[in-house]
Amino acid sequence: MTTIYDFKETEMSGEDLSLETYRGQVLLVVNTASNCGLAPQFKGLEALYQKYQAEGLVVLGLPSNQFHQEKADDEATHDYCQRHYGVTFPMTKRVMVNGEDADPLFSYLKQAAGHGRIKWNFTKFLIGRDGQVLERFAPTTRPQTFETAIRDALADR
Repeated sequence: MTTIYDFKETEMSGEDLSLETYRGQVLLVVNTASNCGLAPQFKGLEALYQKYQAEGLVVLGLPSNQFHQEKADDEATHDYCQRHYGVTFPMTKRVMVNGEDADPLFSYLKQAAGHGRIKWNFTKFLIGRDGQVLERFAPTTRPQTFETAIRDALADR
């Protein structure tokens, strides 16, 4: 049986990132896009990360140009997110979220959440400490609005 911990991504730095690293933590996996009108959500995601990181929350941003709203390359994305939104949470190299070339992690998350296609940037998946998908949040759902769900997931030991 596949779990969230079976997946690997590539960090912006080029280093391999095994999601096994996050076993026992609460993950918030987000497909991001720097040029999207929803990009100000980076601020809210970073605020949640700063507030709950010590309790075991990891926000993981996976930039996607699936909807043609990402910077020209990963370096430009990284610089933009740090400079404009102060992003310190882990981010990966860009991925596809739909179609034949979809990143396997997003294929898994969509299936595990019981929802199909990613409709837009900033779709968010909350993963519990046990590696199970707890909830999928729509792109327009602001990070502050599901803080209670994050606290509940962090409390579940």
